[in-house]
Amino acid sequence: MEVISALKASPALFCGTALILGLLVGSFLNVVIYRLPKMMEREWRAQCAELRGESVPEAPKFNIVSPRSKCPCCGHHIAALQNIPLVSWIILGGRCSSCKTRIPFRYPFVETLTGALTACIAWRFGFGATAFGACLFVWSLIALTFIDLDTQLLPDNITLPLLWVGLAFNLFATFTDLESAVVGAMAGYLILWAVYWLFRLATGKEGMGFGDFKLLSAIGAWLGWKLLPSVILLSAGAGALVGISLVVLGRHGRDKPIPFGPYLALGGLMALLWGERLLRIYFPGS
Repeated sequence: MEVISALKASPALFCGTALILGLLVGSFLNVVIYRLPKMMEREWRAQCAELRGESVPEAPKFNIVSPRSKCPCCGHHIAALQNIPLVSWIILGGRCSSCKTRIPFRYPFVETLTGALTACIAWRFGFGATAFGACLFVWSLIALTFIDLDTQLLPDNITLPLLWVGLAFNLFATFTDLESAVVGAMAGYLILWAVYWLFRLATGKEGMGFGDFKLLSAIGAWLGWKLLPSVILLSAGAGALVGISLVVLGRHGRDKPIPFGPYLALGGLMALLWGERLLRIYFPGS
């Protein structure tokens, strides 16, 4: 109780604690980002083998917690002291302690990003259930962003629980009232579903994946329907700017798809942090 009282009384202590917690969560998210797509692929392969009537060989255990993390080049198991978020990467000089292979910058970047955003949420919302819910929301967006960048997948394992947890928080009007959250969840899905089919009927091509529908639905469940226009405009604007820049610079082919999930996540993050200001623009009397 004394710890909770201290966190409530000192915003600086709460933000510092949130920063450390965010770094630890960022380390865990790196595992999720790397392993969850591989777990899904294994499951799909097993299902396909069963449909073909083939026996499925027993595979080594592979999930979020097992086996232990190891260097993909030399197989060296990463000790606990070598797995301290950000600190270990700096001490090791960004290289494996055994084979000296360079550790991708992605890992410390995700940890730093998660820590910084968690501290920002602590500063923005203060100690309480709102900050806790906002952290869950942002941590999920971070995982989805990097999984989508790597694989162009937005796993149901994250998007669907994210939607239901958002509705659960808004049972108590944590971010918006329950009616707005339910309408937001429905509208978020149906808006992109309609865009998908209109684009497909007009061009014969698929402009986005079903995971994008579910992600915007989850964002609507957390933030309510009134912020959906802002989320869509921010996402579309950021996506168009980045996409045009990549094409002009020759770093991305015109026919190569660009994942939309990261831009939806960015729009959701901005709406979470500055939603009240955005609402005053669109709904002056709200």
